[in-house]
Amino acid sequence: MKTFWFFTRPFEKPFRRLARGTVLSRIRSRVLSWTRFPGAGAKASHRWRRRGLVLYAVAVVAMTGLTGQTFYNQPELNVGTLAQQTLLAPEDATVPNEERTEALRKAARTAAIPVLSMSAPVNREIRDHLARNLAHGAALRSRLGPSPALPTDVLSTPTQQYLRQLSQPQWDAFLQSLRQNIQATPSPKPSAYQAQAPEQRAMAELMSYGQRHSRDRLESLIQTLLASRLRYQAARQQLNDPALSELNAAYSPVLFALSDREWRHVQVITPQVLDNILTQGIAPGVPPSGIDPAIRLHVGLLTHSDYGTNAQRVITQILSKVVKANLQPDLAQTQEKAEQAAKAVQPQWVSIRKGEPIVRAGEEITQEQLVLLDRFGQSRRGPNWRALSALGGLIAVEVLLFLLVKRQVLPRMRRRDLIVILILALSTPLMFLLRLPSSSLAAVGLLVGSFYGSPVGLATVGLMAVALPLGLDIDLQVLIASTAGGIVAAVMAGRLRAREELAILGLGVGLTQGFVHLVVALILSGSGGQVWYIFLRNAGFYALEGIAWSVVALGVSPYLERLFDLVTPIRLAELSNPNRPMLQRLAAETPGTFQHTLFVATLAEAAARSLACNVELVRAGTLYHDIGKMHDPQSFIENQMGGPNKHDLIDDPWESALIIRKHVTTGLEMARRCRLPHALQAFIPEHQGTMLISYFYYEAQKMAAAEPDRYSVRESDFRYDGPIPQSRETGIVMLADSCEAALRSLKDATTEEALNMVKKIMRARWQDDQLTDSGLSREDLNLIADVFVQIWQQFHHKRIPYPGASRPIAFPPPSP
Repeated sequence: MKTFWFFTRPFEKPFRRLARGTVLSRIRSRVLSWTRFPGAGAKASHRWRRRGLVLYAVAVVAMTGLTGQTFYNQPELNVGTLAQQTLLAPEDATVPNEERTEALRKAARTAAIPVLSMSAPVNREIRDHLARNLAHGAALRSRLGPSPALPTDVLSTPTQQYLRQLSQPQWDAFLQSLRQNIQATPSPKPSAYQAQAPEQRAMAELMSYGQRHSRDRLESLIQTLLASRLRYQAARQQLNDPALSELNAAYSPVLFALSDREWRHVQVITPQVLDNILTQGIAPGVPPSGIDPAIRLHVGLLTHSDYGTNAQRVITQILSKVVKANLQPDLAQTQEKAEQAAKAVQPQWVSIRKGEPIVRAGEEITQEQLVLLDRFGQSRRGPNWRALSALGGLIAVEVLLFLLVKRQVLPRMRRRDLIVILILALSTPLMFLLRLPSSSLAAVGLLVGSFYGSPVGLATVGLMAVALPLGLDIDLQVLIASTAGGIVAAVMAGRLRAREELAILGLGVGLTQGFVHLVVALILSGSGGQVWYIFLRNAGFYALEGIAWSVVALGVSPYLERLFDLVTPIRLAELSNPNRPMLQRLAAETPGTFQHTLFVATLAEAAARSLACNVELVRAGTLYHDIGKMHDPQSFIENQMGGPNKHDLIDDPWESALIIRKHVTTGLEMARRCRLPHALQAFIPEHQGTMLISYFYYEAQKMAAAEPDRYSVRESDFRYDGPIPQSRETGIVMLADSCEAALRSLKDATTEEALNMVKKIMRARWQDDQLTDSGLSREDLNLIADVFVQIWQQFHHKRIPYPGASRPIAFPPPSP
């Protein structure tokens, strides 16, 4: 509220004049008179039930009347019904079939082919990824050294590749076999091992080399092969390094089978193949099984056959890891194309000639036939009383279900609260009556949830979502999205304690509503995955609508709180702010009472929390329960600060009791002037109930005993006017107020002594019938007593004495 008044400061004075005037005050008094709780007695109880039944009937009739709008002008001969007789056209007519036209246009919008455009950032990202992969491949091959390591006229390339890939045991066995056979076997001719297995081919080539050259030359060749093997093993180890798994994923050991010439060909051809693929474009949603054939096709077109299949395999492996969709939907062009497709749909017309049958007897009426029947006034339109009655019965059941939920959650809900909920519930069908394509379920959930808690808000939104589509022509997507937003608002609003949090909740409600609308539109449309963004525009609109309704709810809530005297956690938190003018006055004019109030609030809050009561209400009510003491602060001992006691000077118990009692009536007057909610005003008289002002009562008895002819004592003169506490919250504050002074006076008492004293005070209140209507049980009193003593222990815990604290402190003399 403080933020609200800041923005409306220029209009503060005119608003106050209006509030003091007759218009607003009459409206508010009339509303409160309609919704005031009845008094005691059979007649009042009967009047309460009668008014409750009237309000129930009004709610059912109003909800049925606004919700059943489609049943007011409904054709008896509707689509899908059977015609009882043959109906002929009285004249020639050509009638536009607007419903059919709109259905075709909607289908055209949905079926519009999406427009895709090239994404330069994605292309840049793909090319950078390819450059990193090629650089990594070059780094892997750098560990191999020259490839092949020996000239091909010494050993063939397949032989060199075979020997470096052998495992260590295989290599050792191969060398042993070579050294044993090189002297015993004649040198084979090259043509003799062309078709041999790799092992036999390698053995033959090395034996031939050994017989053509010296043994030292052969050993030097073997050492060169051994060094090539070591480099190959280091490269394979780096290829299997888990730390480089992302880069290594583009390669396999085939990379090491390439010659230097083939690798240079890979480095040149791969970017060219990628450019061709990106120029052709990859649409979003294309699976890898659709991308790989395109890669192989482009690789085959650009790769020369002289380089073999290993180069093609490496290029294909690299590109399969970097190529992805580089076409993105162009929302603006897609929407424009969809609208053009919708505009291209020609209006649908239904034609008939005079005397031709519109529908024959026994035929099922189609939508085109209904258009003609409406044109000639033969559809028999009128109120569908049967459907309205069925809808009214359903709404009556829903209202009963709501009342059951209300009875379980908020059994003390006032009639004015039911009127507020009814007004909010009627706002949604009212939107459709005003031809507004909107649903206020989000605002209803937020307001009802913040006013009366999440269960009541959730019940309101859920029951309305069931009844609305039965009698209103509401789009299913809009209903589901609005219901989702309303449920989120209702569930979360009851847990929030600041309007800033409600504003953030409004953003969440809008996002929820937009997301649900998008998902439902995709499900109901049955479109492919590439058309989902056609619905983004509508989803964004409904997201903004959800936020707008949340803003409306935040703006309306202060007025509803004032007009219907509502107490919400947010309003209670605002009223509990110590910077409120009334609390500032209390702290400045009655500092002792203010400290008393803070301690009572601490006790009452802890007890309310342990009993699952309304803690915010207890806190705010306690802060204002003694504001009436400001009328005469020195009449109360906590404000005398060691000065003279005013009542000693008065020396009249009757007058002193009257002054003490007056702080209740004065407090009520002050609360009304500053327009505190009635729920807070109740704490002022109920925290005293009808208790006896015992000190002055006993003083009066002493005076009457001394002078019986002069004084007569009536107990009613020394009792508060009441009423006694009517709720657990006010009962807790009465007990906290009664025990505060006693607990504060205890210094060195034990826990058992403090507990016994608190229970003694509570027993006195119980025996004095002060807690009869509060709803507190004896078990509750025991729990409250334990909580009070725990708080007392926290305030009066023992401290370690500081050394030398009792010695006087000598201040140094001032310097000259």
